[in-house]
Parts: sequence; structure tokens; C-alpha cells
Amino acid sequence: MTTLKKGDKAPEFSGKDQDGTTHTLSDYKGKKLVVFFYPKANTPGCTAEACDLRDNYERFQAANYALLGVSADSAKAQGKFRDKFSFPFPLIADEDKEVINAFGVWGPKKFMGKEYDGIHRITFIINEEGIIDDVITDVKTKAHAAQILK
Repeated sequence: MTTLKKGDKAPEFSGKDQDGTTHTLSDYKGKKLVVFFYPKANTPGCTAEACDLRDNYERFQAANYALLGVSADSAKAQGKFRDKFSFPFPLIADEDKEVINAFGVWGPKKFMGKEYDGIHRITFIINEEGIIDDVITDVKTKAHAAQILK
């Protein structure tokens, strides 16, 4: 599980979004980048989290932040999720879990007494030089923007 911590160099990654556009770490050089991992598009917690980020998008832009959501959903599912809630940021469809594994957010989880492997809801804040400034492991889905823009 997550071994990346504040001060580490962010992993080089490459992932395609809902429209088939490729995003890499170097695309965001000179900007602060928020990479938020979420378990599944269109589920209550993930929707609350992404909508909170959407509702504060202008604040992120004003502070030189770019946002990038990542889950193992298909490009089609990510596109429907984006369109349904009008997200102004791309959503990586990481079906082969390349980006998920690069950031170390795949691992054992528990839900209603059952253990299984899945994506942990974790957010990485990466500075303009590609260094991790913060790792948020206790994501408050309805107030996530406030956790990031503190």
C-alpha cells in the first residue's frame, strides 16, 4: 500500500482520460497537481468528493492547481460520470491499474466485514517541481476541497 509520502518525487505516470487524451506528470510541470484516487465512478462517496472539487474549481484554478481524478473504471464510465455532474477536470480510466499501482493506492480493504482488494481513496498534492507536498489518506468526501486548499 501507499509508500509515497510528503517530500517524495511523484511517480512518472501516463494514463488516458474519458476522451482518450493521455495525461502524464510532465504535462503539469509548473502547476500544482491534485491527483485524487477514488474507488468507483457514480457511487455516493465518490460523487460527493468529485462534486465538492467541482464546486471549488475556480478556487483551485486561482491557486494554480490542476485536478486529475483516477479510478479503474472504463473510459465510458468515466465519461458518463463527468457528463452527469459536469466535471471541469479529466478522469483517468485506469483499467490496467498502471497509475493506481504507480501511486501505491491498490490494496486490501474491508467493507461490511468482507476483505477484498481495491482502490483506496487517497489524494496526492504535487508541487510545480513534481514533489509530493501532501498525501491525504483521511479524505472527507463532502469537504475535500477545504482539506487541499487549507
